[in-house]
Amino acid sequence: MYEFSFTLTYDHGCNEYADLFIEHGSLRSETLYACLDPTEMWALERLTGAPEELAAVDDQLLDDSLKRYSITDRRCDGSRRTSLLEEKRGQRLTFTYLADVTRCDAVPLIAATFFSTGALFRQTRSGRSTTWHVLVQDDDNVGLLYDAVGGQLTDCATFSFNHLREADQWDSRLLHPNDIRPEQQDVLTTAVDRGYFETPREVTLDELATELDLPRSTVSYRLRRATAELAKSFVDREA
Repeated sequence: MYEFSFTLTYDHGCNEYADLFIEHGSLRSETLYACLDPTEMWALERLTGAPEELAAVDDQLLDDSLKRYSITDRRCDGSRRTSLLEEKRGQRLTFTYLADVTRCDAVPLIAATFFSTGALFRQTRSGRSTTWHVLVQDDDNVGLLYDAVGGQLTDCATFSFNHLREADQWDSRLLHPNDIRPEQQDVLTTAVDRGYFETPREVTLDELATELDLPRSTVSYRLRRATAELAKSFVDREA
């Protein structure tokens, strides 16, 4: 099994969806794609960010446009169905199915013409950069895919190669979520938004408890559990 990676860097105005990440610095996205042929594709996307900036993306999350997936200026033809699986203050999780695609220059659809046994894709977005990690059975046609993506890429984006290597791990928050419970996530998100972790602190534990309408001891416990799980997750990734 092989993993190869490359990054696309977009100018502002190049892609409407990419522009949102350039304009809203807190936005981060991770998407897993599966595609067995050039006519259909599945995508599971987790989007995080500051609540007020995340709200700016909501309209595009559920529209039926395929253009956001294309790396060229050509029109995409096909159908798109998107479901909102999870909506939280600082997070969205969506599932998208593209069907009956007759033309669309999306990376997974382009790759399907070169890898008959299929491939798994992980895409991360932040700022101007969109990074792709592709997992394939062998590396025979990797060069062909690189040439196709680099050759078809719109003029307002640049292509850079990262690596090609035998796969020994597949790091993904979607596949390996942390163990923070929803009620702990809510307290942690509010604490971050209100400046609890700033130096000096902008809000006290008592003020957080009042805002959340919870006992002070409950807020304290949930914060401790959430930060402990984050710390363990960090150590596990670095090990």
